[in-house]
Amino acid sequence: MPVAASGANTTPLDDPSPREHTSTMDASQNSRLEKAKPRAALLGLAFDADDGQKRITRGPNFLLAGGSQETHGILQETAIKINEHLDRAGKQLADVSVGELRDIVAEIHR
Repeated sequence: MPVAASGANTTPLDDPSPREHTSTMDASQNSRLEKAKPRAALLGLAFDADDGQKRITRGPNFLLAGGSQETHGILQETAIKINEHLDRAGKQLADVSVGELRDIVAEIHR
């Protein structure tokens, strides 16, 4: 009978007995996961670059990729202004609804 490895705790490879999964997570780790704050991020993608440049901008809660120089600049300006608006309101991105975020973007682009 083939075995997985030599040693005191070897198991035959063709052993059909089911194995029970035991969690190594203790109660404090589990409660931390349950209490974790929701996280959110903005992802901005643009596909109009024709100059061969690869533009990527990362911020604390956003990632912007692609686009022409002009388009990428608009993405950057929008992401920064969203964060400034949230800071003034004392909120995090994860605290706002999709509708509220839509309203913020509409206000920025007036």
